[in-house]
Amino acid sequence: MPQFIDTAKIWIRSGKGGDGKVSFHREKYIASGGPDGGDGGRGGSIVFQVDDNLSTLMDFRYKKKYTAPAGEPGGSKRCSGKDGKDLVIRVPRGTILRDAKSGQVIKDLSDSEPFVAARGGKGGWGNVHFATPTRQAPRFAKPGLPGQELEIRLELKLLADVGLVGFPNVGKSTLLSMASAARPKIANYHFTTLVPNLGVVSIGEGESFVMADIPGIIEGASEGAGLGHAFLRHIDRCRLLLHIVDAAGSEGRDPIDDLEKINSELGQYSIDLENRPQIVVANKIDLLGDNREPLEAIRKWAEEHGFAYAEMSAATNQGVRELMNQTWHALEQLPPVLVYEPEFIPEPADKPVTEDDIEITKDGEYYIVSGAWIDRVTGSVNFDDYESRQYLDRRLRAAGVFDKLEAMGIQDGDPVIMGEMEFEYER
Repeated sequence: MPQFIDTAKIWIRSGKGGDGKVSFHREKYIASGGPDGGDGGRGGSIVFQVDDNLSTLMDFRYKKKYTAPAGEPGGSKRCSGKDGKDLVIRVPRGTILRDAKSGQVIKDLSDSEPFVAARGGKGGWGNVHFATPTRQAPRFAKPGLPGQELEIRLELKLLADVGLVGFPNVGKSTLLSMASAARPKIANYHFTTLVPNLGVVSIGEGESFVMADIPGIIEGASEGAGLGHAFLRHIDRCRLLLHIVDAAGSEGRDPIDDLEKINSELGQYSIDLENRPQIVVANKIDLLGDNREPLEAIRKWAEEHGFAYAEMSAATNQGVRELMNQTWHALEQLPPVLVYEPEFIPEPADKPVTEDDIEITKDGEYYIVSGAWIDRVTGSVNFDDYESRQYLDRRLRAAGVFDKLEAMGIQDGDPVIMGEMEFEYER
């Protein structure tokens, strides 16, 4: 059986857009054919897709980095580069994507629609776009835009209508096996259930619900004791809780004390869970015979706390069908399974940049000009071409870069680092 992993952290990056092409039409008997460089292709996106064949985040235990391919550069004859292929990451239904830094919800993958978590960068324009009546042979093109980077925390929260809670060995797994087609491991010792088990309970034609057997919660679970701490998150979405209690006290515990302790743990984990609708289920009534005193005590406790009450013997199937019908009627009065709304909005890959983000610093004798705008402008220049260098000079002057450098006291011959190029300043 694969190990159950329900949290993981990964790093994703969508593909960079392909660079535009600098090219000129070449054909026999046609002189000065003009620019014909094509555009670069869009980079591949990172797409998350629900896969119902998956039930754990085990695939993300060792592979932590996911990078989509870049778009291909543009070609001659106005040919556009090929788009990068999207990278599809498959996850179990009910997986929540959170921004690793802020913890904000990016997407709750509870439906079957693919979700684009990081969109690929746009391809750069080829030099055909830069031809004007006065600049008929542009020898520069635009580079592709970078992709998006994001660190994501994956968190699996089971999608179940009903959650079975209670101390270990009270009969939760037995009830699940009796009420559905699920076949969880059952044995007479604590923590037989090591992972959450799901089963579909059919009431009638077109009437069914999903029930989850959550590994035993014990006192101190909200602080990490036992197995409960690791799996309490899986009842976050459950609309209704069936609180199973050993009415016969067959393991020497007091049923009322068990009820108090489990509800205390639920409240410490989440106040919302403490107030979640419950049916208190007295199990193992076959061991009580005609002794109704423990059952009446449990019923009274449930009524005092505003919970519904039921009794059964999961081992002998006594009262199981009645409990499932009661559960179905309760669910009909409750809102649908919780779906978390997105909170986090990532920056778009093609976010516009302006001259306002230019930053000029001095490190020793070097003047360093940096910023996203600088990177994009210098990335589109062919430094072997005089006209391209003149174009860059005009853009920098219009942005006030030279004025800022002179205000900082730069002199002729002082070294300047701008993007990936280094040069000596000249007025």
